[in-house]
Amino acid sequence: MTLDWWTLGLQTINVVVLVWLLSRFLFKPVVRIAAARQQETGRLLDEAAAARAAAELERQRAAEAHAELAAQREAALAAVEQEAAHSREQLLAEARREADRQREQAEAALAAQRRSAQALAEDQATALALDIAAHLLARVPDSLRVEAFLGGLVEGLDQLAPAARQTLLDDREALTLRAPRALAEDELLRCREALARALGGEPRLTVAVEPGLIAGLELEGSSAVVRNSFRADLARLQRELSRHDHADA
Repeated sequence: MTLDWWTLGLQTINVVVLVWLLSRFLFKPVVRIAAARQQETGRLLDEAAAARAAAELERQRAAEAHAELAAQREAALAAVEQEAAHSREQLLAEARREADRQREQAEAALAAQRRSAQALAEDQATALALDIAAHLLARVPDSLRVEAFLGGLVEGLDQLAPAARQTLLDDREALTLRAPRALAEDELLRCREALARALGGEPRLTVAVEPGLIAGLELEGSSAVVRNSFRADLARLQRELSRHDHADA
């Protein structure tokens, strides 16, 4: 029994020694290594977490930068589109103004051509009428081309205001009596007498021959003109016809 206890004690001591040795030379290093590995693993995990957070932050910044760039691009496109629309409106407005200006110029040119053509036609008609009247009056006695119009000239003077007749009488320049041909002495005398009665005094008078009158007499002073001639009648008729044509247009 003693040996057995001794043996048991030795075995116990051996176990204790073995445990101490294991704990001293095996377990503690293993624990330290495990702790170190755990600490390293924690550090690596922390670094990974920090890297992941940094990456997420960078991703967010990149997303924000992308969104900002997209917003700037949209704003730039909107500004360009607005500027293009404004330029387009300006171009259209300028084109409309230019078209209106060209149309007005064309209308003005056409109106001027019409007026020119009408004036030419009126002049031609007047010339033709004067020529016809001259040919017709060539068949009547010359006395009728003057004396028949003297009464009408006096009536024209009678229609003037008294002040206007006095102005003609007091005219510093001699009054001009226009006739279609040279007046005979007796014709000139009758004209002077009729004009003196109409004006209330004998005026200073000069006679001018103007075949363009065709027939009739015209008295011209510095302040008034009295006409009684075929040329004046034709011109008045032409004005009336022209006024009637313009009213119908």
